[in-house]
Amino acid sequence: MEKGDFLKINDYLWEIPQSFPMRVPARIYASERILEDILKDKSIPQLINGTTLPGIVNYGLAMPDCHQGYSVPIGFVGAIETANGVISPGACGFDINCGMKLLTTEYSEREIRPYLKELAEEIQRQVPSGLGVGRQIKFSFKQIDEILKKGAPYLIEKNFGWKEDIENCEENGQLSWADPSTVSLQAKKRGRDQVGTLGSGNHFLSIEKVEEIYNKEIAETFNLHKDQVVIMIHCGSRGLGHQVCTDYLKEFMPLMKKRYKIEIEESKFACVPFASDDGQRYFKAMAAAANYAWANRQMILYFIRQAWIEVFGKEASLPVALYDVAHNIIKRESYLIQGRKTEVIVHRKGATRSFPPNHPEIPERYQKTG
Repeated sequence: MEKGDFLKINDYLWEIPQSFPMRVPARIYASERILEDILKDKSIPQLINGTTLPGIVNYGLAMPDCHQGYSVPIGFVGAIETANGVISPGACGFDINCGMKLLTTEYSEREIRPYLKELAEEIQRQVPSGLGVGRQIKFSFKQIDEILKKGAPYLIEKNFGWKEDIENCEENGQLSWADPSTVSLQAKKRGRDQVGTLGSGNHFLSIEKVEEIYNKEIAETFNLHKDQVVIMIHCGSRGLGHQVCTDYLKEFMPLMKKRYKIEIEESKFACVPFASDDGQRYFKAMAAAANYAWANRQMILYFIRQAWIEVFGKEASLPVALYDVAHNIIKRESYLIQGRKTEVIVHRKGATRSFPPNHPEIPERYQKTG
């Protein structure tokens, strides 16, 4: 496919018109230059594959940072009707609830710089990173089940953080429909010593500064100012989430055609009807892994604060959670679609939900800004 094959809606929106086997058109949010980059890998064929999922409504969408992934591109968003559509583990991804957590501090770059090397080394000591790397202390299987069920709030109960931490977290750090019994023993084994660890790949924990303020009102609400030091955390559900996705992909691949007679172009989707018992089991397991990821990022915050105390002393002002949002997740949501209220299961893979002003799911402090 070439740039000339796209219908240009405006300078930042492009459409691939619907044709067989697509069930809906595909749309890409991108500038012309970014679109040219997207065309260099398999993102567009994967996006078209996403439009073939049974029950998908309106469009298969790709965000501006779209790039090649597994089954659908990273940057994919697809809303699928719950009544007659499917759920697809591959369209959520292996790292369930990989997400971003941003912490603010009361320090400027000038104040931090003399301590930067010591701080970075202490954080690295407190927060293990690397492929398969865990902590020396393992949670019991009972504790892992509590984390899978309750998410970050469970750690707050155990004094690994503050009440405000989960107030500024998507879903308050817990998807209510999670069921630990839908998660395999192997997944739980992989997760026992990885709560509070970064992992590998593109995951990171970085000390950053606010370079520029573009919207003063929002910056004041977020307590952000120029040259302020902030900390960004990017990680997810580690080996546990990867195992959940692996388990259900392996189970669903033969079921898709044999039990549910679903025929799609790309077998990697391994989708099953959302309303089926199989679909519901995965939905509950995905939620459990998402809860694990929120707990993981909460524990990382706890150990960052421990590092802060080691470097700056017990009287130091500690980092505060500004937000925590997922970008690999599947959620049940309702929208007005073609004039009727429709319940959909929204697959977001490498895409973050945007919460506008006055949205009921965001904290009071963000109600005016979103």
